[in-house]
Amino acid sequence: MPIHDRIALRGAPGSPYTRKMLAVLRYRRIPYRFLVGGLGPADETLPRPKVELLPTFYFENEAEEGGIEAVVDSTPIIRRLEEEALGRSVIPTDPALAFINYLIEDYADEWLTKPMFHYRWYYDDDIRLAGEILPRWRNLAGSDEAIAPMSEFVRERQIGRLYVVGSNDTTAPVIEASYRRFLTVLDNCIVGGPFLFGARPSSADFGLYGQLTQLAAFDPTPARIAEAVAPRVLAWVQSVDDLSGLEPQEDDWIDRASVPTSLTGLLAEAGRTYVPALLANARAIDTGAEQVEAEIDGQHWVQPPFPYQAKCLQWVRQGYARLTGDDRAAAEKILAGTGCEALF
Repeated sequence: MPIHDRIALRGAPGSPYTRKMLAVLRYRRIPYRFLVGGLGPADETLPRPKVELLPTFYFENEAEEGGIEAVVDSTPIIRRLEEEALGRSVIPTDPALAFINYLIEDYADEWLTKPMFHYRWYYDDDIRLAGEILPRWRNLAGSDEAIAPMSEFVRERQIGRLYVVGSNDTTAPVIEASYRRFLTVLDNCIVGGPFLFGARPSSADFGLYGQLTQLAAFDPTPARIAEAVAPRVLAWVQSVDDLSGLEPQEDDWIDRASVPTSLTGLLAEAGRTYVPALLANARAIDTGAEQVEAEIDGQHWVQPPFPYQAKCLQWVRQGYARLTGDDRAAAEKILAGTGCEALF
């Protein structure tokens, strides 16, 4: 169904997935209406999604004349937009590269959110700033007295949810080391890119960007690390924020036969951290275990099972299964030696 009007979406500046999708919409020149934080009086009739996540998109419901449906989950929304708004695609046309792009986007959404959430709610400077700023997006004119209890509520609630992403005293060294390595690997990709798959951005680029809008550009501790380790990454984040002026060409995508070592380096980082976490999570869910236990990067990892990431593993495997012939051979060649092949 083609898009006939501006898409409405609800989100917040501190949501990496909101920032991811806003950047996709700007790059693709898809008109949108952004509802910051909550719904205004004119939007009170908009439906609520089954699961309250940001961003929430409001699409026309084909099954109901004049109806609206609330949709969440950035990765499938991007694929839906590819069908409903043609041109300026963020999915590589080569099926093998499209699969690699999907895998990296999943790494961005599901692993990099661990350092993002960890740094924000693990260190005092970051806790203080986030507690002060996040509640104000819903109430910019609110007095300090009005904001104070909201700030305390946000801090207590989010610190209490660190376990969800696996952030704890045991896993903190793994998370923080992976973030530093990721910055170096992405820096190498930008030098040869400036995007992961050539001279035009993919959905994986926007996935990485979304997490980095917080890690490199908002939260004090990871931002200082980014500035010291890879200042180019911060410049990249600022540039990717609005790529509406970029005029992509089809031959801006890299060729499957000449994938740069910087990209395989990023896949190797995913294979070093995200892959063992995914597999251990799936084992815990399959066996009904109360804890995910794994060795990641030579260190102990423990966290509660996360059912959604078991679905992520299924979806990645389904994408791999859909590859046939030369396309699967090309993808396997790119993944060889990265550790990601253990998924299949």
